Amino acid sequence: MSKAEELRRKVKRRKIIIQAVLIGVSLLVVYGGFTTARTNLAAQGLTSGFGFLERSTGWDYSFSLVQKDIRDPYARTLFVGFLNTLFVGSIAIVLTTLFGFLIGTARDASNLAVKTAATVYVQIFRNIPLILQLVFLYAVLINLPGPRQAMSLADTVFMSNRGMMLPGLSVSPGIAVALLLASLAMGVLLIWTKLPFFRGLAVWIGGSIVLCLAVTAAFRPEGAGMFSVPELKGLRFRGGITIPIELFGMIIAITLYGSAYIAEVVRGGLAQVPKGLTEAGQALGLTKAAIWSRIKMPMALRSIIPPLGNQWIFMMKATTIGVAIGFSDLFYIVSISITQSGQTLELIAILMGAFLLVNGGLAVFTNWLNARMKLKAH
Repeated sequence: MSKAEELRRKVKRRKIIIQAVLIGVSLLVVYGGFTTARTNLAAQGLTSGFGFLERSTGWDYSFSLVQKDIRDPYARTLFVGFLNTLFVGSIAIVLTTLFGFLIGTARDASNLAVKTAATVYVQIFRNIPLILQLVFLYAVLINLPGPRQAMSLADTVFMSNRGMMLPGLSVSPGIAVALLLASLAMGVLLIWTKLPFFRGLAVWIGGSIVLCLAVTAAFRPEGAGMFSVPELKGLRFRGGITIPIELFGMIIAITLYGSAYIAEVVRGGLAQVPKGLTEAGQALGLTKAAIWSRIKMPMALRSIIPPLGNQWIFMMKATTIGVAIGFSDLFYIVSISITQSGQTLELIAILMGAFLLVNGGLAVFTNWLNARMKLKAH
């Protein structure tokens, strides 16, 4: 055996020993913390374990995508909160990405007025804390007129202190959420096929519309039309889609805040595209739109995707601010559950596990998307 090979083996053994020691110490710390917590809970007469998940909660909350009842067990109530978090996070990610790309492109524009307006937007919403924006927006929304004096647009869209009422498909909330997930899956499939940007966008929008109409025709209530329009009956609106004031405030606040950060990511990616490529496009007689869609954006995406994934993860974590205005996301449900059940450690573990699962999935998707966008060596 050569001296070089013997040295490599010694280094390898030393690394294995160091790693084993670190893992052992970490396990001892975790075990010590667990046993100490269990001893303290027992001293206070509190039981540990997840058996409480089968107990009835006995309390209500504001928003749910599925049918709920005050007698639901903790397991179902936590699942409802998890669905609400996924719902708000998914909408926020889509909207912040769309607005972020729009504003980031405006910041890269040659028109001074457009560029200045986009810069002012970014500086305002990026530098004010998100929770402050949410509380301010919520204070404005709850002081809007009541349903009888609601602001209306063409007598089809209404805005009051109860929320926003919109025309919608005649399907249950559960089917609507399934349609949203199917549309997102269709978008991922189109990314996999690597269609050109505008063609893929047109196929995605068209396919989503056809899917929604087909599902509505199959699952709408008997005698109902394809669309349901909100109508004021008594002191509340019936029909259509009602977006509660807490949900509306959450979506708007996260979108305004997150799109400012994504705009900077997009602007930075566009700035990294070599000027020679755009000049070559101009020399070929391409329009500004063609240069943006066929040269600048495809090249910029390769540097945009990794930081964009970080922003998506942040948008999902930002849903926890809903506790400030009483929106029943997972963090709010866990907070109330801790107060009512006393199972602090178990509920915090569930909360951390849920966010690890969701954000881990987003990280995997970002890595996959980044790999798909890389230039292939020939």
